Amino acid sequence: MKKLLHEVLTECRLVCDGAMGTQLMLAGLANGDCGEAWNLSHPERVLKIHCNYVAAGADCLITNTFGGSRLMLKRHGHVDDLHALNQAGARIAREAFGGREGFVLGALGPLGAILEPYGDLSHDEARAAYEEQARALVEAGVDAVIIETQTALEELGVAIDAAKAAGAPCIIASLAYDLSQDKSFYVTMMGVTPERAAEFAEERGANIIALNCGTGMDMNGAAMVAKQYRESCNLPVMVQPNAGLPVLENMKAVYKQLPPEMAAGVLNAISGGANIIGSCCGSTPEHTRAIRKVVEEFNLSR
Repeated sequence: MKKLLHEVLTECRLVCDGAMGTQLMLAGLANGDCGEAWNLSHPERVLKIHCNYVAAGADCLITNTFGGSRLMLKRHGHVDDLHALNQAGARIAREAFGGREGFVLGALGPLGAILEPYGDLSHDEARAAYEEQARALVEAGVDAVIIETQTALEELGVAIDAAKAAGAPCIIASLAYDLSQDKSFYVTMMGVTPERAAEFAEERGANIIALNCGTGMDMNGAAMVAKQYRESCNLPVMVQPNAGLPVLENMKAVYKQLPPEMAAGVLNAISGGANIIGSCCGSTPEHTRAIRKVVEEFNLSR
């Protein structure tokens, strides 16, 4: 019987994939279009992206379902495809492993609205949206549900509860942190510190505490937050930093950190306590390949 993801992490470090959105755009997705819909309309292109990450050494693949909730799909006119779209995302990721062992992580992204009392979205509506999507992914056989790019504990808590209700075998709580102006600490847009997030995720029943994206979140920043996570809870840690700090070109944020430069910080992230190392904005399969080399050497040296 296959071990649960968080159980495997007691034995070795794993590598996760990298950015999906930019890869979809390179494959032809128009800016502003629904990338998740490609799970049904262009599954071969999504599969190729996943396969490229597997070939680069990824042990974990995140499904192309980041915006696959009812609230997000409604904006693109794809809400009727919710179940099929999410299940296809899980199947495509599984197919990319080609029969070898690997972990498929079903992605739940933010709902794109603020919960009451600060916004208009009710807790019941948010819970229903997350549970509906999580249930579709779990039914399709994902190894974990990863709740990504969270900035507020209220929404994160609702999502964790929904994933638990859906029967997720492993729940990953991932927050997005921004670097402070004096470059001395990280905090989410809603003022959540890594220490508080780690405590909250463990108390709420998540199995892994993670970080992804955020302004100024590179591999060395991920190492800093990983250490704070490790000191604040007993959960395994996952990091998905960006490919360095972006620069503005033609009014667009461009990430220019080369794969060897990102990989140079991987040992720091491992020393900080990271059990799964992946990447986020601006990264490519070549960044994954460079990360894999460092992680493999570390695992062999143990």
